[in-house]
Amino acid sequence: MSMSAFRRSAQRLSTVDWSAPVFKGDHELSAMVAGFRAWTAQADTMSQKYSAPPAPIDFAVAKKSVRDVALVDALEKMYTSSSPAAETYDWSADDQTKKAELIEEAKAGLAFTQEMIEDTEKEIAFLRVNRTTRDVSTNDMKEVYPDIAEEVETEIENREWFKDTLNK
Repeated sequence: MSMSAFRRSAQRLSTVDWSAPVFKGDHELSAMVAGFRAWTAQADTMSQKYSAPPAPIDFAVAKKSVRDVALVDALEKMYTSSSPAAETYDWSADDQTKKAELIEEAKAGLAFTQEMIEDTEKEIAFLRVNRTTRDVSTNDMKEVYPDIAEEVETEIENREWFKDTLNK
C-alpha cells in the first residue's frame, strides 16, 4: 500500500464515529470492531516508527564490545556494499475486482439497511402515537389496525371463536 493510499484510508477511518450504537448492538460485531481498531492503532504506530530511514549502524562501538573484530568488519563491509531493492506490493487485478464486488455488495446492503431503518423509525413513531392504554376503545383499535379488525370480523362471522388460542 502506498503512503498516500494509507493516509487516505487513515483519514477515512478518523471520520468514523466508533461510539455509534450500530457498533455496540451485537457482541460479535463490537468485538470485531475493537479488534479492527486495535489493528489500525498498531498500523498507525508502525507507520510512525518506520516512516523515517533507520539510523546508521555504529560499527566502531560494535568493534569495541565484540571479541571477533573480523566478524564486525565483514558485517560492515557487507552493509556498506549492499543496496537491496525496495519491496513493493502489487495488488493483482483479480483481487481488486473481488474487493470492488465486495464493496458494491456492502453498498447495496447499506442502502437496504438505511431503508429498513427509515421504515422502522416510521413504525416506531406510529406505535408511539397509537399507544394502547386503558382509554383506547375497541373502535379506536379497529381504526388503527384495520387488518386485525377485518380478521376478527371474519372469525366472528365464521364462528371461529378459539382459532388463535387452541392448538389443533
